[in-house]
Amino acid sequence: MMAEKIDTRAVGLDVGLAFIRWLTGAENLHYGLWTGLEVSAGNLRSAQDAYTVKLFGYLPAGPLRILDIGGGAGETAKKLLALGHSVEIVVPSAFLAERCRRNAPGAVVHECMLEDFAGTGPYDLCLFSESFQYIPLAESLPKCARLLAPGGTVLIADCFRTEAYQGRQKHGPQPGGGHGLARFRTTLEGSPFAVLAEEDITDAVAPSIDLEQQLFNVIGHGVTRVSDEIRDKRPTAHWTLARFIGMFLSKTRRANLMRRLTGTDRNAEAFRRFNRYMIFKLGPKA
Repeated sequence: MMAEKIDTRAVGLDVGLAFIRWLTGAENLHYGLWTGLEVSAGNLRSAQDAYTVKLFGYLPAGPLRILDIGGGAGETAKKLLALGHSVEIVVPSAFLAERCRRNAPGAVVHECMLEDFAGTGPYDLCLFSESFQYIPLAESLPKCARLLAPGGTVLIADCFRTEAYQGRQKHGPQPGGGHGLARFRTTLEGSPFAVLAEEDITDAVAPSIDLEQQLFNVIGHGVTRVSDEIRDKRPTAHWTLARFIGMFLSKTRRANLMRRLTGTDRNAEAFRRFNRYMIFKLGPKA
């Protein structure tokens, strides 16, 4: 009998959400909006709340029937429900689907990818809050066009790659991600949607990357400090531990992990160079 494969993604999400919940009291997975705030762990909840206020400022007049695509752990849906909207969530992760059911019990949760979603709506709003980048451009807007009621709106808040980004092979792992912004604009021209409003909030969200890296550096300091102590006081044990870790992680993966834990090249400056964090409000073309 084959052993069941460990779901490392679910484990990582569980640990990450537990930490965020401990730190902020909520399970928000999105960036913070840091305008006027000191970049510190203590201000993360305020920054994430400011992001939500910014996002909700683009909602059409309600109440709305909303399809929250890639709804994270359900925190955004919970706030939308509290405003009187009707919310359905599409999320492909079984773990996150369960968190959505717990955090937003008034929402209907569909555990699937948008590409496989069989609902027909119609919806007044398709919402992508840091989920648009995970859906092929050939699928996302055409699917929304079929799901929306006449006059319906698409609201996107996400990272888009700038033309400065030439791929992982050239630049190595870089913060951010998403579709190329120029390619998105070209795709939009051939879609049934027009831009009703857009805003570039890159500078306001970029400090989130610095805060994230600071956390990894704290963990890296602890790992390095313990490793050095064992190596100096128990060299045989250190050698054995290194061999054991090598059974699960290749030399390249170990190097990448330590670079993530101790490096400083993943920062707000790099994020600004390779990304634009955009909010797009789309409606039907005239």
